[in-house]
Amino acid sequence: MTLTAWLSLLAICCLGAMSPGPSLAVVLKQTVTNSRRHGLAASWFHAAGVGLWAFATISGLAILVAESQFAFQVITWLGAGYLAWIGVKAIRAGKQSAFGVNEGKKVSIFTAGIEGAAISVLNPKLAIFFIALFSQFVSPDATFADHMIMTATAALVDGLWYTLMVFLLSHGPILKTLQKRSQLVNRLTGGILIALAARVVTL
Repeated sequence: MTLTAWLSLLAICCLGAMSPGPSLAVVLKQTVTNSRRHGLAASWFHAAGVGLWAFATISGLAILVAESQFAFQVITWLGAGYLAWIGVKAIRAGKQSAFGVNEGKKVSIFTAGIEGAAISVLNPKLAIFFIALFSQFVSPDATFADHMIMTATAALVDGLWYTLMVFLLSHGPILKTLQKRSQLVNRLTGGILIALAARVVTL
């Protein structure tokens, strides 16, 4: 892969990672409710899920998902159900328990990571995105190293972007403001997640 091609791939991956959506809401939730480490776990487990979709696309597995209406619908509905479940938990959370976590009780870092991974793994639209993206860069003479570079680029860009978000949110007045308004943030986040779930199943 040439440097020019890789820079083009990098730019598109950056734009994809920066697109607002449920992933940012989950990272925000874990950072504000629990800790920076929880937010980082959600970020990098999410990035691992992105990496899986990227690898699956390159190896041809994502094409099967995209072309199989049944498989696509199953993953879509699972993803929408998961988003709705998180959204309901957030709305029902009290002022003292942000984002559905009971007062004084924090989830494990591993649980935060699994939540981040689920948001990406249960998102079949990533398959469509990577099919459209990698079709511009995969060629018959591409080596295994080229494929791994593309996969690593997608995963690292995603993880680094949300890591940046975690550090921005976990410092200074931003975090304090979010914590003071945790109930409002809960309800807004929950509403966004439920709206996204509804949008997924109605498209």
